[in-house]
Amino acid sequence: QVQLVESGGGLVQPGGSLRLSCKVSGTMFSLNAMNWYRQAPGKQRELVASITSGGSTNYVDSVKGRFTISRDNAKNTVYLQMNSLKPEDTAVYYCNFITFGVRYWGQGTQVTVSS
Repeated sequence: QVQLVESGGGLVQPGGSLRLSCKVSGTMFSLNAMNWYRQAPGKQRELVASITSGGSTNYVDSVKGRFTISRDNAKNTVYLQMNSLKPEDTAVYYCNFITFGVRYWGQGTQVTVSS
C-alpha cells in the first residue's frame, strides 16, 4: 500500500524558514519523480516544485531562489526547504507522485506565515 506522510509544517514569521519532509512507502521511491504542491484557502492547488529520479529540479516562479526541493533515496524521503517565507506562502502543502497513471497524495501539512 502506497503511503505519503508529510511533516514539518507550522507557524513561522515572515522571513523565517521551514523544512517540510515527505516519507514515502509502498513504492520504488528512487524511480519516481516527486512533487510538492500547495493549496491556499479559496485557491486552486498549484505545483510548487518537482524533482526527477535523476535529481533535476523545477520551481514555480514565485518560489525560485527561496525554496529548494531535494530527495534522499536511502530514506525514501523528499524535502522542501523554504527560506525567506512570505505571508503569501501560507497554504497546505502536499507531496505527490504519479506511477502507472495513478496519482498519489499525502495528507498535507499546514504552513502559516504570519507575524
